[in-house]
Amino acid sequence: MSLPAPLVETLGSVAAMMKETRDPWWIIASAAAALHGAKPITVADVDVLLSVADAHRILPVLGIQPCQGPPNQLFRSKILAKWPAPPVPVDLMAGFEHRVGDTWHPVRPLTRQPIRIGAATVYVPEGDELRRIIAGFGRPKDLERARLLAELTSPP
Repeated sequence: MSLPAPLVETLGSVAAMMKETRDPWWIIASAAAALHGAKPITVADVDVLLSVADAHRILPVLGIQPCQGPPNQLFRSKILAKWPAPPVPVDLMAGFEHRVGDTWHPVRPLTRQPIRIGAATVYVPEGDELRRIIAGFGRPKDLERARLLAELTSPP
């Protein structure tokens, strides 16, 4: 797997930071699709799902506070924090949900696949589950990422 150097460095930083966690965590969205080998993928940020308890543990260590931004029509988190220190910014999301119609759905993967990046290990949902999660977001860029993931398992 060939990933841009800034993303590799960021994933190493995420893996090191997440050693302080006690609960399962995952990388989702574009970075997870890239880790599965989907191409072409542009990774503008690394989205990390973690527990609320772990967010309370990690944020003080990183010296960052939860964001207090305007409400989003499609997504919400009990805790959302942006970690700008790595080369690729990292969004830490605890209690993350996405909206379908009038209903909010928690995003909590059932699968957890380890992926080695150099000396670091990061975790992503398995390919089919990641594809379903991303497609469920419903935005054009997410549907394209889901299509690219589906191509990885489809016969030529």
